[in-house]
Amino acid sequence: MSLVCAISNEVPEHPCVSPVSNQVFERRLIEKYIAENGADPINGQPLSEEQLIDIKVSHPIRPKAPSATSIPAILKSLQDEWDAVMLHSFTLRQQLQTTRQELSHALYQHDAACRVIARLTKEVTAAREALATLKPQAGLVAPQAAPASQPAAVGAGGEAMEVSEQVGMTPEIIQKLQDKATVLTTERKKRGKTVPEELVRAEDLSKYRQVASHAGLHSASVPGILSLDLCPTDTNKVLTGGADKNVVVFDRREEQIVATLKGHTKKVSSVIYHPAQSVVFSASPDSTIRVWSVTGGNCVQVIRAHEAGVTGLSLHATGDYLLSSSEDQYWAFSDVQTGRVLTKVTDETAGCALTCAQFHPDGLIFGTGTADSQIKIWDLKERTNVANFPGHSGPVTAIAFSENGYYLATGAQDSSLKLWDLRKLKNFKTITLDNNYEVKSLVFDQSGTYLAVGGSDIRVYICKQWSEVLNFSDHSGLVTGVAFGEHAQFLASTGMDRSLKFYSL
Repeated sequence: MSLVCAISNEVPEHPCVSPVSNQVFERRLIEKYIAENGADPINGQPLSEEQLIDIKVSHPIRPKAPSATSIPAILKSLQDEWDAVMLHSFTLRQQLQTTRQELSHALYQHDAACRVIARLTKEVTAAREALATLKPQAGLVAPQAAPASQPAAVGAGGEAMEVSEQVGMTPEIIQKLQDKATVLTTERKKRGKTVPEELVRAEDLSKYRQVASHAGLHSASVPGILSLDLCPTDTNKVLTGGADKNVVVFDRREEQIVATLKGHTKKVSSVIYHPAQSVVFSASPDSTIRVWSVTGGNCVQVIRAHEAGVTGLSLHATGDYLLSSSEDQYWAFSDVQTGRVLTKVTDETAGCALTCAQFHPDGLIFGTGTADSQIKIWDLKERTNVANFPGHSGPVTAIAFSENGYYLATGAQDSSLKLWDLRKLKNFKTITLDNNYEVKSLVFDQSGTYLAVGGSDIRVYICKQWSEVLNFSDHSGLVTGVAFGEHAQFLASTGMDRSLKFYSL
């Protein structure tokens, strides 16, 4: 019987067998291997010297080594080794060629699969956008088919009417606005100047640091989050609008996306979360305002109030009406439920695009910013311009009313923040920011104690003293949105670096 060591491929002097792999080994070689590795060299399973089984065979007779004492014998040995090396080299080259062909074929298949996936993804996206656009239009009668003396019909889905077909501010609507304003004013007087006990104190606010950052909400191919809002009744629900044309609902507590809403054909410039319903609103330079169902994940209403890009959006305290501003120089007041434009007004003497819009807390007046640095205050019931605040230079980029309704904060492309007293109709404070500072977002907290500014960085001021208590520069791009959590227990921000960040203790 011929035994060959599995390690040396030679006839062993002291053969033994491994019960793990059933292979024969030279004992001294396998013992050295076990000492170094503790495993069988064939299958890698644990093996100890005690497990080895000796094989009792007659003493092996080794073949005589070939004579290498003569030149012909040495040449013969070298020739044999050379032939073996050449054969091995030829075999390796064949294997290399086969491997290259297989790799080339695999790469070609991968490239073809990527192209098919990209095409299918594009088709699916286009189909979803078409579906989101067509759903709310089901049953809509074409406006041009309606008689000239009658308004265009409204479909079963409650579609927006043509801009020219304005319903008007009926006495019922005006009374509803007045009643809501009376309730809000009464509640504010009851609260007086008391600050909620749960409100974070300024000394604690100054210790805030970044606690979370989420960069995967919007597409990386068109980076940038352009707008932010938190649900007023549950500030853990976050709403963002991106340069990728999508609206995203994010749960801060669960740290996951609740819904991605697609339908706009251009970037999303403004978003609002309804305080009482699972509904959100968005506006875009595609000249539309869309109403979305968060639970359904679809567009339930398209409001076509403007003929140019929508630049500002604000929800009335009733939750039933939307204020919008546009590059077409008009502001519009629309019914959320029906999508109808109730009234649409412009300042013909100004002839300038509107850049932002915001309701006063009472809802009877509101402010708009213009591209020629003016801030205009409007009376909603009378649809008239009742006050103007000049002083900025450059387009107005953001405005915000304080919770008590006394103050208005404004920012423009002049690296300054101005504060106006609405009772005296004058500017009482100007905060000069760093040179070339861009103000993109202004927001007061729910108690009106703090004012946050987003732009080149994030700054928080304490009202009345108007001193800076906080400054963040965590975003690598321009900050486009900033918002306070309930009782200022956290701060949220979005930026052109495609990230949503949270700050807290």
